[in-house]
Amino acid sequence: MLAALVGYAYRIGADENGLGARLGPLVVTAVLARVDAGGERLLKRRLPRKIRADLADSKQLVSHGDVALGEAWARVLAGDDAGSPARLFERLSLESGTELRHPCPEHVAEQCWSPSQESFSAPAELVQRLGGHRAELARRGVEIVRACSSVVCTRRLNDKKSLGQNRFIADLHSMERLVLELRREAGQDVMAVCGKVGGMGDYSRFFGPLGGWLHAVMEQGRARSAYRFPGLGELHFVRDADGCDPLVMLASLVGKWVRELLMSRVSRYYTPDAEPDQQPSGYHDPLTARFVEATSLVRSRRRIPDVCFERAGARDE
Repeated sequence: MLAALVGYAYRIGADENGLGARLGPLVVTAVLARVDAGGERLLKRRLPRKIRADLADSKQLVSHGDVALGEAWARVLAGDDAGSPARLFERLSLESGTELRHPCPEHVAEQCWSPSQESFSAPAELVQRLGGHRAELARRGVEIVRACSSVVCTRRLNDKKSLGQNRFIADLHSMERLVLELRREAGQDVMAVCGKVGGMGDYSRFFGPLGGWLHAVMEQGRARSAYRFPGLGELHFVRDADGCDPLVMLASLVGKWVRELLMSRVSRYYTPDAEPDQQPSGYHDPLTARFVEATSLVRSRRRIPDVCFERAGARDE
């Protein structure tokens, strides 16, 4: 009804990266778009072929060590004048640098937050092409307004786990914070689609930032759980949303670049001369396992607490 009155509505797509990792942060990213009636129709069907080649399920388009496409989308959405990956990350981050570093012992902060040796990898031609895609989406009624990422570092994940909050709850609460932030920017109710959080069906019991909000359950099931919040809009958690919702796809692509950027900082802190194909992904794979073992002595010498390096219980997953 609101869209019919003002001629447009606001849509959000949100997804996570790094939920099941062993090392590195959990990154949750959301994309806000203003859409008209034509844009609503576009988001419900397959995108044009040229755009679809660069905007689809992120698992099909990028991988560890090859996230240039995610970087290029981040540069197109947050401004290609950022000048450096660190500056681009600052523009995307929901949290300030001070907030991100708050739980870090002073001698540990460099492990996660040093931007040394960073540079962009996406070629100018790719950034230009994606800029054309963004313009074409706007012409068809989908105007991308903002991309925003929330980062939950290993220390915070471990602290939450010690309080009985697992990584799925951390993921959900980050999604809630992002939706609230983008709702404020939109200035009107939003329609938010988020990737399903674990195997949850009933989200009401686990809401954090939205825990005190009056809301109505629209549906709850394995494939979709949806809620209506007066003064906020609708929040839908959809299984495999990163394969069917263009805004969720976009959020996932940007989020993969953010997580890769932050994981590479951890890698360089211990192995500054490692070739890109020898840098660990942080997931449960042989290279990451070798990295954990190989850095054991240096971590002890540098007094790096285990809670700042590896997720509790990750070895057993």
